[in-house]
Amino acid sequence: MHEVDLSKYKLRTDLIAEHLNNFKEYEKSEELYNDIKIETITLDKETAKTISKKEGIYKTIYFEDVTDETNFNNTLHATTIALKDLLENIKKSDSVLIVGLGNRKATPDALGPLTIDEIKITRQIVELGLPLDNKYRIISSLVPGVMGTTGIETKEIIEGVIEKAKPDFLIVIDALAASSIERINKTIQLTDTGIHPGSGLLNNRFEISKETLGIPVIAIGIPTVVDATTIVSNTINYIFRHFSYEKENIDNKKLKLVPPSSRDYKNHDKTLNKEEREEVMGLIGNLDEEEVKSLITEVLTPLGYNLLVTPKEIDFVVSKLSSLLGKALNKSLELN
Repeated sequence: MHEVDLSKYKLRTDLIAEHLNNFKEYEKSEELYNDIKIETITLDKETAKTISKKEGIYKTIYFEDVTDETNFNNTLHATTIALKDLLENIKKSDSVLIVGLGNRKATPDALGPLTIDEIKITRQIVELGLPLDNKYRIISSLVPGVMGTTGIETKEIIEGVIEKAKPDFLIVIDALAASSIERINKTIQLTDTGIHPGSGLLNNRFEISKETLGIPVIAIGIPTVVDATTIVSNTINYIFRHFSYEKENIDNKKLKLVPPSSRDYKNHDKTLNKEEREEVMGLIGNLDEEEVKSLITEVLTPLGYNLLVTPKEIDFVVSKLSSLLGKALNKSLELN
């Protein structure tokens, strides 16, 4: 049987929730606002080292859809609450530079620049010597572009602007990658640990954090892409879940009236046993989830076929998500 060397492959995800899937020892709390869940994870130094992430606070917002008004407003409310929690230790007099990372010409990577379009900028009022309403912070923004078009590291551009504008803290927005198709465009992650630009397109640049820039950094990200490995491995898991669901409901007379293409087994949390998985998928049925992902990566990568994929409606959804983030930032940065 083929031996899979797991050490050669890393989990392609920026989401803390996915890094902690098989890890139990960490601090977590949950809140629910109109069916929108906010999960707060606090990593201490030891836990962070174990999973190769940074020590700090991670807030993850889970939602199903933002394309209708009700869901949009509910998600906006939850996101604003989460942002205000992260800003709790920031002084009201502190100024902020909001940075939209990414490439405006590549829709899945355009979340940052499009969000900046929604931000209420106030620094120019102060620079002109005009009075600023006391409900607003001093807010400036930056869209540094990507190294492929500027030839300059994003971190170097931000450092130059910080030197001149002297903001007290930074907020960075970027597209992320996920290891589950269920999370694409349906998860918002906020953290006080900073970010690696380009991670959403699996093109990591230098870290942007308090340690590298000298001022607090809050990072906001939404997963907009998955790789082919993720899609194939998720599909295999759905096959097992589908057969388990059909097996469990074989005598359900009501289900027989529902066509197979309309049967919703998404929340069916049972799967086949090892023998049943092997019967359905042969030798692959013997592998666990991480081994399946590693095997598919090993097969696709040498051929250049481990493609990055995004939903067909990405243009519309990213416009909605960037609008949501912009509104949430405007609300959370007000001083009232």
